[in-house]
Amino acid sequence: MFIVNPMPEAIPAELKTLLERCEVATIGHVLHSGFVDREIRAVLPDRRVAGTAVTLRIPHADSAALHYLTKLVRPGDVVVIDRCGDDKHACWGGVVTHAMRNAGVAAGVIDGPATDFSEIHRTGMPVWCRGPSPITTKILGSEGAINVPVSVGGQTVEPGDAVLCDESGVVVLKRDAAGGYARRAIEMQENELLLLARLRRGEWLPDISGATAMIEGKLATG
Repeated sequence: MFIVNPMPEAIPAELKTLLERCEVATIGHVLHSGFVDREIRAVLPDRRVAGTAVTLRIPHADSAALHYLTKLVRPGDVVVIDRCGDDKHACWGGVVTHAMRNAGVAAGVIDGPATDFSEIHRTGMPVWCRGPSPITTKILGSEGAINVPVSVGGQTVEPGDAVLCDESGVVVLKRDAAGGYARRAIEMQENELLLLARLRRGEWLPDISGATAMIEGKLATG
């Protein structure tokens, strides 16, 4: 059985730009949920992308729905793929990489393996996955679901969510809350630059962070 739901509303361009100023790890100082399993890693670790979640659920070895999705995706989409626990078959390879890149897709996030990493590097297509596999899916035409809620890396992802990916991992945010988290993260990053300047001037990190006062205060009263 196949399910093909309408494409979600794209996140605003200004939100995408704002998110791409943030490091995923800085969001991790602000938020403790929404992060996919850290084993889903960047194939190209020097990329940071944000975009609109377009979701796909494809069980076992059938990638017909993924091929079909390549004619629906839009520039700025992040294709988020629930592989239903299959860690054997690589659904994303060289041909899918080129098709998604040609469509302007921002990234692919796969809760499973991929293949043809050389093509991913050659095209510069940002992909996050659970590593390589030489065993691929096939066009079987049995089932798949496009733009339904999915489970990826332990997180529920809904079509239209905001997705931010970089070398540290992937975080999924509700579009209404994403801007607030992004602005807090950017402020923290700017404050970190000030902290680094103080370190260069010779100040001690624990004196700046408060760890010195905390520990020495405990020692004095202990």
